[in-house]
Amino acid sequence: MSRLTRLSFVAAASVVLLGCLISTTDAFYLPGVAPKEYSEGDPVALMVNALTPGSDTELKSVISFDYYDPRLAFCPPTTEKAQAESLGSILFGDRIWNSPYEIKMLEDSECKLLCKADIKAENAEFINNRIRENYAVNWLVDGLPVRHERLGRDGKTPVISLGFPLGEDGGAHKVPRMHNHYDIRVEYHRNREMQSLRVVGITVDPSSIANPQIGVAGCGTLQDDQTVGVSLDEKKDGSVTYTYSVHWNEVATAWATRWDRYLLGGEPRIHWFSLVDSIIIVLFLTGMVAMILLRALHKDISRYNQLEAQEDIQEDFGWKLVHGDVFRTPSYPMLLSIIVGNGTQMFLMATVTIVFAALGFLSPSNRGSLATVMIVFYMFFGVIAGFVSARLYKMFGGEAWKLNILGTAFLVPAIIFGAFVGLNFFLIGASSSGAVPFGTMVGIVAMWFLISTPLSVIGSYLGFQRPRIEYPVTANQIPRQIPEQVFYLRPIPSMLIGGVLPFGAIFIELYFIMNSIWFHKIYYVFGFLFLVFGILIVTCAEVTILMCYFHLCAEDYHWWWRAFFTSGASAFYVFGYAVSYYFTTLQIKSFTSMVLYFGWTTIMSLMFFVLSGAIGFFSTFVFVRKIYGSIKID
Repeated sequence: MSRLTRLSFVAAASVVLLGCLISTTDAFYLPGVAPKEYSEGDPVALMVNALTPGSDTELKSVISFDYYDPRLAFCPPTTEKAQAESLGSILFGDRIWNSPYEIKMLEDSECKLLCKADIKAENAEFINNRIRENYAVNWLVDGLPVRHERLGRDGKTPVISLGFPLGEDGGAHKVPRMHNHYDIRVEYHRNREMQSLRVVGITVDPSSIANPQIGVAGCGTLQDDQTVGVSLDEKKDGSVTYTYSVHWNEVATAWATRWDRYLLGGEPRIHWFSLVDSIIIVLFLTGMVAMILLRALHKDISRYNQLEAQEDIQEDFGWKLVHGDVFRTPSYPMLLSIIVGNGTQMFLMATVTIVFAALGFLSPSNRGSLATVMIVFYMFFGVIAGFVSARLYKMFGGEAWKLNILGTAFLVPAIIFGAFVGLNFFLIGASSSGAVPFGTMVGIVAMWFLISTPLSVIGSYLGFQRPRIEYPVTANQIPRQIPEQVFYLRPIPSMLIGGVLPFGAIFIELYFIMNSIWFHKIYYVFGFLFLVFGILIVTCAEVTILMCYFHLCAEDYHWWWRAFFTSGASAFYVFGYAVSYYFTTLQIKSFTSMVLYFGWTTIMSLMFFVLSGAIGFFSTFVFVRKIYGSIKID
């Protein structure tokens, strides 16, 4: 059986194993995208999701809470039933349950009683604190998240946000008011061909009404600032009466375009500005690289080869001086090969995921599909990590191949998983719905050990079976002394200089990504992200090649690690930007939220460091092999 046949067989077996895992746990669920047809009078299910912190402008916490948390005292259904969710949905904190709300197609209702809930004094304090932290209630109807419309800062432009506020903050010296009445407005589209009805929009206008009158329009009160609301006393027990109204509106919006209101509410001009800014950086770098490669480097190679043809002995100069040391084995070759292999794995995972998302395969109606696909691709690309790591380690002359195999399969994944488990304990301590269940954690470990690890071992085996990569020149026995370097060519300054350019190409798009993560917004401009990611790849490659050329001309041949760190240093700027984002945009004060924010930021920065470092390493490796293979050396 050939190597390719064995690899195909193992990949097929891994797919079957993954299918078994998906079919045996409720944590893995990919809902369909076909429209659901209704007839007049059919029940329309309203699902509730976890409460999330933050408004459109402020974020004071990063901890989500289950809708049916006893401290919130929401009305539970007769039988609570959780909806099956995808792996990514669970990891991002979705906890979707059924609700007691009775909504029937085309049947309006006014101020319908839901329940009367008793609230203890300690729970009243908990609810008031969540209102002060701008927590939002999240519902779903027919797969669509409920939205809330309000006027923007100019008082004219409508602003749409996901979810609706739990209550109204009365300020520092006033008690917050809790929303207990919900005006539910459902938009539907009439399908003429199938003679059916489809839900295409859902909006909720919450209000706080102390004594609602059941069955009366508006619950018998004037909806203005003078309306007496529900204020929870934190010193004694109280009660809240929950009511809701339902109104149906026919619209021309087709089912296929019902997500447009959620996805097209961003700032395309800013995205275009980000793209143009990145393109300018790339053109600048490309011009410099072209000048070096087409002029200086081409002249260097021609001059070196002409000198070799002459009979007189000529002294080498420039980057040719270090030809006997440039391919000397770097320090810590085992570690370098492992992290480059893992960086390649993350690079391929990110590339394929962004391509799939840009082509429209990852619908926002499939909650958590993006994270699920990323995890699955990361597991399957473990074979690439093992193959690349083994090939590099063998090229460096390493002999501890067993340790290399284990390190590739476990070092970087263990660091990420260990940090993930540690942060999960903080979520458990805060009684957050975002805490990953034990069953899901076991599923992730099973995927790691039963899919990613075997594939990584197979990749390493195939890599070690291949012939060793040969250098174009051999290394001298005695290392050449490196002269004193100017300040900007020393290791740390040169890395910081090289890292700032890739960061400059992505930092505007990074702002939108962070807003999407922390403010629970839908990010769906994957076309822009695809272009920006391509620009990032080009920028990392070009800036690393430039810095390597400057170092070689200065007779510094220690380029292996520096190639990785030059482009990988952009991750330090990403982390620094996250720190700035924390102090300028967020108002987080609790210790747990701060630990969670910086913990997840560190994990994302580490993954970006390994990914971008691998890009710089391979581009520089190809460049160095090319230039030293183009000159005649005795």
